[in-house]
Amino acid sequence: MKNFVAIDFETAMAHHICAVGIVAVEAGQIVDEYYTLVQPPDNAYSWFTVKVHGIRPEDTEHAPTFYQVYPEIKRRLWGQVVVAHNESFDRRVLQQSMRDNMMDYSDLNIADKWECTMRACRASKRYPSGKLNECCALEGIALKHHEALSDARGCAELYLRLNAL
Repeated sequence: MKNFVAIDFETAMAHHICAVGIVAVEAGQIVDEYYTLVQPPDNAYSWFTVKVHGIRPEDTEHAPTFYQVYPEIKRRLWGQVVVAHNESFDRRVLQQSMRDNMMDYSDLNIADKWECTMRACRASKRYPSGKLNECCALEGIALKHHEALSDARGCAELYLRLNAL
């Protein structure tokens, strides 16, 4: 698969998005990247998610909401093959955020299940844990783990390498 988009969400709590990274790949090359912080509902965070990704309420206090960012997400995802490292998590986050905003997932014209690099890594037996940071390290892919754009880029590079095997 040489044409696809890789996506990663960071969440503030539950499925509430606080950052999104999207990387577009055409003919096996990264051709576009998109990143934005997103203000979650009530700008509320759990202490655990802040500990994971380092994004704090003050970082998203003036950021656009999911509703405001959605047109850009839709433009980049519409009709594409979508890849995520833990696709069930990222897909569920997107679906639930859309539902919260009374949007219909089918409007994206994408598959109900996405391509999953974590599942592919675990199936290959080449990557011990299947964790994105460990898989990328084994492949020599630069990664700033839990930064949405870096994770999306790492996922895209990993997907290209997994499909070259």
